[in-house]
Amino acid sequence: MPTRVLGIDPGSRITGYGLVDCVESKRSAPPIYVASGCVKPKAKAFPERLAEIYRGVTQLIVQYEPQMLSIEEVFLARNPQSALKLGQARGVAIAAAVAHDLPVAEYAARRVKQVVVGTGGASKVQVQHMVRVLLNLPAAPSEDASDALAIAICHVNTVGYDRAT
Repeated sequence: MPTRVLGIDPGSRITGYGLVDCVESKRSAPPIYVASGCVKPKAKAFPERLAEIYRGVTQLIVQYEPQMLSIEEVFLARNPQSALKLGQARGVAIAAAVAHDLPVAEYAARRVKQVVVGTGGASKVQVQHMVRVLLNLPAAPSEDASDALAIAICHVNTVGYDRAT
């Protein structure tokens, strides 16, 4: 039975998501694409946007039944206010996972790029290209969805197929 990993690229305006399956009995098989997209809160007030992110991630968990959530760590932004909002969006996504008893793995953006592209300084375009190639997709997903898929791929490749959860 495959292990399903939900990757989350948190943001207060756009939260990307990506789901991949890994087949435990086939170590050399690449992760299998399941779904990807973005949760785009429509509310103007920040607390309501956080609630929409929480509900959106909860809906993904209920619909796709992942066994694991992997999420990007907060990076130090130039603007402390932006970093704080990003951390809060990240927190509600983690809260949704924990409310559904999902284990959570956290990865630095440089680590994700290193695992997926081969260099921690990779551009968004390079990440999109490698996600497309690794998952054998007909086109590159949006930046946010691609980043989320990269986070899920990073988790699978970091812990191995036998221990993806």
